[in-house]
Amino acid sequence: MAHTATLDVADGVATLTLNRPDQLNALSLEMMEDLAAAARALKARTDVSVVVVTGAGAHFMAGGDINDFARQLGQSPQARLATFKAMIAQHINPTVEILQSLHQPVIAKVRGACAGFGLSLMLGCDLAIAADDAVFTTAYAAIGLSADGGMSYFLPRLVGRRKALEMLLLADRFKADEALRLGLLSRVVPAGELDAAVDTLAARLKAGPRHAYSEFKRLIADSDDNQIEAQLQSEAEAFARCSATADFAEGVTAFLGKRKPGFQGR
Repeated sequence: MAHTATLDVADGVATLTLNRPDQLNALSLEMMEDLAAAARALKARTDVSVVVVTGAGAHFMAGGDINDFARQLGQSPQARLATFKAMIAQHINPTVEILQSLHQPVIAKVRGACAGFGLSLMLGCDLAIAADDAVFTTAYAAIGLSADGGMSYFLPRLVGRRKALEMLLLADRFKADEALRLGLLSRVVPAGELDAAVDTLAARLKAGPRHAYSEFKRLIADSDDNQIEAQLQSEAEAFARCSATADFAEGVTAFLGKRKPGFQGR
């Protein structure tokens, strides 16, 4: 049986694919398990420079699998509470935590529907490129659920508290141009150009200074909790660490030589 989430690595680029195209890549229990396993496998790889998260077929992810949810309705409320709490703790949270811990740049490649946990997954990526016909919604309130997958963490940091609450409470649909305006996307491209745009970006990042990228990610992640003095100190330490790398020497030498740098990630 094919896995509902797969990891493929080619020439330094890892592609994490949500793989239930006939169900719009809706998140089933099986996919939760496969996605967590793929994330663990990704974290263990040492040959990856860039990660791309995408959906098979015409959609990214249309949220949770409602049929899976319906199968839980035969349980008592107390049993459902325990089931969903364990499901999220064992599979969803570890996946999000692993993806957040990666030192490599992570790109979301989004087409079609991006809803519920799919939107959470996209928001947790470092960069997000969407086709111009993609459609988004928080979705949870429509079936009486609160958010998971880090949405309540990522969304207010991107759009502000009031807008985040509006988006969660109303669960309205919005298009790619609005997602770009809100800061949820890095860029929007014509649907037919999405694959090429992501390939080009991944190749550019793969050729970049990997140690500096890792420091950028850590600094931005820490900035929410740091006072300015602590952040300045953290920047100084990161800057100094970068200055001790071969990539720094190559970057300076290439600049002075008026040529493109050949970073090696050292």
